[in-house]
Amino acid sequence: MTDIASPLSTGPVAQIIEMGGPVMVVLLALAVFGVVTFVYLMLLGTLYAPRLPGRLKKTVMAWQQQPGSISPSEVRAQAGRWGRLNPLLHLVTNTIEALQNRQDDRQIRETAARDAQHALEPFEAPLKIIEVIAALAPLLGLLGTVLGMMEAFSAMAASEGRANATQLSGGIYEALTTTAAGLVVAIPFAALAAWVEFRLRRIHKTINSTLVSILNVTPETGTETPAATSEPEGDLQRNQVAELEEDTKHSYATGRGQRFAHATG
Repeated sequence: MTDIASPLSTGPVAQIIEMGGPVMVVLLALAVFGVVTFVYLMLLGTLYAPRLPGRLKKTVMAWQQQPGSISPSEVRAQAGRWGRLNPLLHLVTNTIEALQNRQDDRQIRETAARDAQHALEPFEAPLKIIEVIAALAPLLGLLGTVLGMMEAFSAMAASEGRANATQLSGGIYEALTTTAAGLVVAIPFAALAAWVEFRLRRIHKTINSTLVSILNVTPETGTETPAATSEPEGDLQRNQVAELEEDTKHSYATGRGQRFAHATG
């Protein structure tokens, strides 16, 4: 136990904590917590992020060309265990199934918009944590510097002006260490938050374009032909697609846009 604790009490970490004081301990804890959160976010994204693999893309293309040839249950079965973790797979198959069952157009659109929003919700809390760390780290560093400067000038006042420039500069150097540490913590996490936000916006764009491609197709029936589609029905379908785009953009902006704003300033 002594051999394990010795590097912590005499190593570089102990020296940094001694220079920065309690504020440095908080900064180190934030840095560790931020790294753990980012690793969790990457694992979550690898397993549960909505994605458009080649097989699902072919399904969407086949739906656009021959709507009657697509069976949602077969698509789910062929996806395998790994593929069924993809929320976009369920979003696509559920929407196709609803269209084939001739459900209400507005209900289909609202359900698709809600499911698209829920698919991105698990990534919201980790991103928010990273943003908070990027915002708090410089402030904590500045707090440590202010406290260190107060201590240095207090020591100089206690010496009744007999403190030399070397002692004063040494105290200021130690006080500025927390500011540097705060910036070292904040800058990488600010960049990571911006990158994660960019990735989420790309995913949202992929979800939206995929849903629009699906809803832009009118399912065929056993007796109908493409020529039998009336012009008002085509107008209704275009209105449905436009409403879906508006709903998904609105839900993304109101549910996440303000929370993502900090990462991009």
